[in-house]
Amino acid sequence: MQNIPLAERLRPTKISEVIGQKHLIGKNGALRKQLDQKVIPSIIFWGPPGVGKTTIANLIAKELDRTIYTLSAINSGVKDVREVIQKASSLGLFGKDIPILFIDEIHRFSKSQQDSLLGAVEKGIITLIGATTENPSFEVISALLSRSQVYVLEHLSKEDLLELINRSISEDIFLKEKKIILKETNALLRISGGDARKLLNIFDLVVSSEKKEKVEITDKIVMEISQQNLASYDKNGEHHYDIVSALIKSIRGSDPNGTVYWLARMIEGGEDV
Repeated sequence: MQNIPLAERLRPTKISEVIGQKHLIGKNGALRKQLDQKVIPSIIFWGPPGVGKTTIANLIAKELDRTIYTLSAINSGVKDVREVIQKASSLGLFGKDIPILFIDEIHRFSKSQQDSLLGAVEKGIITLIGATTENPSFEVISALLSRSQVYVLEHLSKEDLLELINRSISEDIFLKEKKIILKETNALLRISGGDARKLLNIFDLVVSSEKKEKVEITDKIVMEISQQNLASYDKNGEHHYDIVSALIKSIRGSDPNGTVYWLARMIEGGEDV
């Protein structure tokens, strides 16, 4: 289990455990009210990476006791969509509640692929939940968009991220074995860019790199370890997109220190800027 990423080990099991997005799932949140009524429309979750889109979709299905089918738009096509719709139709014959079809990165579906969803959404064969990091007004066809409720998810705030760190220290079975002292957190928060998954991955990396029982978290240690982890920066590889994303988030967040850091990482890695 220790090989499972910290973000997965801490994944919430009910909506009340989700940190952030209170405008949607808080006591008076729009989505919370719909869940209380046990009825939800088709939904498009629009927001940056690591803010809870996939987690909330799965927890909606769990809370409503609905079957959920999951497809990734990266490696799925019309055939996969039709197979799910066929399964959903079969469930309907047995009087089951409408299943949920969750499509991650729905903006990567072509127009024809999105068209294949329309009939099932219109007839109530499935409840669609799509997740996207791109503006759905430009990336989701208008016919599908008009049949869905768009909910915007926000970057996690500094307070949300600190709550997440403290929860990981107190609740994770492996981190509880160490005496973790948070002396400084600015670097952790800056590098995460409001992305919970990235925050927990970096935090886990920092803690696991220290073999002693006592672990002091400082900005210097976080920066050193995160630089080692990204030393293999590849202009065409996965780290490239992680770093570009972090740079953009720093610019949007008016974070000059973060912007300079990520720009320097790109230049050091041979990026043409």
